[in-house]
Amino acid sequence: MTDRRLRVAVVALSTIGAGIAAYLTYAHVTGSPLACATGGCEIVQHSRYSELGGMPVAALGLVGYVALGTTAAFRSDLVRAAGAAFALAGFAVGAYLIYVQVALIDALCQWCLTSDAVLTLLVPVTLLRLRSTA
Repeated sequence: MTDRRLRVAVVALSTIGAGIAAYLTYAHVTGSPLACATGGCEIVQHSRYSELGGMPVAALGLVGYVALGTTAAFRSDLVRAAGAAFALAGFAVGAYLIYVQVALIDALCQWCLTSDAVLTLLVPVTLLRLRSTA
């Protein structure tokens, strides 16, 4: 796969992830109810794990997705490595948050799980991009 296609994939996936994170951040900050088929979104959104240092975890995710998407604008080895590092870090945080949902909160948020799926897809795309030639 060409670097151009990989960059398009990074932008597309990051845009989807940023949209989810923006929606969750907006709902958290405004106290708006979430559209949720699982019934667990509100429980997760109002849990003590939904903030880190007073900032919504979703807002941190939004920043991460924007940073990841931005890496697609550059072709340098360093920026491609940063993109892979961001994706791997996001994946690790997402895995921890799935554990929190299942083991500690006992509720699943479909939006969070969808974001985790996006991160799961971003990992191989950014690693492939790291392997491709600039």
